[in-house]
Amino acid sequence: MVESASREGWVVGITGASGAVYGVRLCEALLERGLQVHLVITEAGWRVLREELGWDTSHRQATLEEKFGRFAVKPRYYPIADIGASIASGSFRTAGMAIVPCSMGTVSGLSQSASGNLLERAADVMLKEGRRLVIVPRETPLHAIHLENMLKLARMGVRIVPAMPAFYHKPLSMDELVDFMVGKVMDSMGIDNEMFRRWGDA
Repeated sequence: MVESASREGWVVGITGASGAVYGVRLCEALLERGLQVHLVITEAGWRVLREELGWDTSHRQATLEEKFGRFAVKPRYYPIADIGASIASGSFRTAGMAIVPCSMGTVSGLSQSASGNLLERAADVMLKEGRRLVIVPRETPLHAIHLENMLKLARMGVRIVPAMPAFYHKPLSMDELVDFMVGKVMDSMGIDNEMFRRWGDA
């Protein structure tokens, strides 16, 4: 069962860490369920979308319309520098935010409450308003500062879901690995899903 708060919409951030496909698949899964997506992509995130998924990033709005146009609910896209956007204010109600994938630079900004761009500011709003904030860090190896920054966020209630797909369900494709991770993210968002076969399921 989807939490009623989910109908207020979710902010999804995509940063410059590898694994942009996770963020794209999460957007699709939310839109498939008729949930509003407020999408923020960093400049580095756009580069990764081009490098890893072959997206045309020279016409960003048109590209998003092409990728997500088949859904009844269309994502609302906000440029990274638009710090006056609705999602930058706590008075604008959302169910929460997921940053997928989340670079270590963004983790650092969040842990210091930097609010240096719209993505960081939107995440800071989630923290100050007590809303769900889920991050999917994608970096290896990790050094002590990475770990200290994530520990600080975890102590504030941020759900940290590292990009570590499982293999117990014997995935046969990359899509199945991606769906596993997106399903785990949605679990942390409080959204019921059947994105992957759970341990103990037939």
